[in-house]
Amino acid sequence: MSGTDYQSDTLNAFTPEPSQARRVVVLISGSGSNLQALIDAQTHDALGGEIVAVISNQPDAYGLKRARDAGIDAVALPHREYDSREAYDGALIKVIERHEPDLIVLAGFMRILTPRFVNRFLGRMLNIHPSLLPAYTGLHTHARALADGVTEHGCSVHFVTEELDGGPVALQAEVAVAEDETEESLQAKVQAREHLIYPIAVRWFLEGRLQLKGDQATMDGLALPPTGMRLSHQDAAEELDEDVDEA
Repeated sequence: MSGTDYQSDTLNAFTPEPSQARRVVVLISGSGSNLQALIDAQTHDALGGEIVAVISNQPDAYGLKRARDAGIDAVALPHREYDSREAYDGALIKVIERHEPDLIVLAGFMRILTPRFVNRFLGRMLNIHPSLLPAYTGLHTHARALADGVTEHGCSVHFVTEELDGGPVALQAEVAVAEDETEESLQAKVQAREHLIYPIAVRWFLEGRLQLKGDQATMDGLALPPTGMRLSHQDAAEELDEDVDEA
């Protein structure tokens, strides 16, 4: 992980203060593979808190089944039943607040959030994006990266602000792009890294280590650089038991 100023503070010699289990609400729209990574971390006492509800704007989202299978409250709140984005987000706020979360986690929630919603939960809402932000905000990140001929791609965990995919970055993981890379193979590599780093970032937040202060992400009270902390391709590949020479 680059940025030696943070590595020792981040990985060693930290004992969180004992407290009641911190509460997490996860928002999804689809299959919920990142949700599953969070559930798996919780199962192994590695999340730092408890997922108390999963909410989807798509009533048939497979992620709701993942939640029910894990004994988590699964809530379908279809956006098509509301006549405006503002009305939907108002209803979503009410549903979320009934669960009294410490953190809201976006895990493939395919909705552009209103300023009212963002500001209601500002500083306690994380998202994961399939690129090394600030590069490739928005959709179709893997295809765009390949079209540009990049040699490095990845994913980013960031705080949610009103700017789409523009909130302060907390943690990234790199992927070295192979010469014969396809969109499908690159997506698989990036997704594996999402599943690796998202539970880590959630745990850091729930432990009080990762915070949003003003317009900066901080770790253990230290301001992070614009790209946050970054896990190199080699380090991520080793964590995932990938062939580090394949790229």
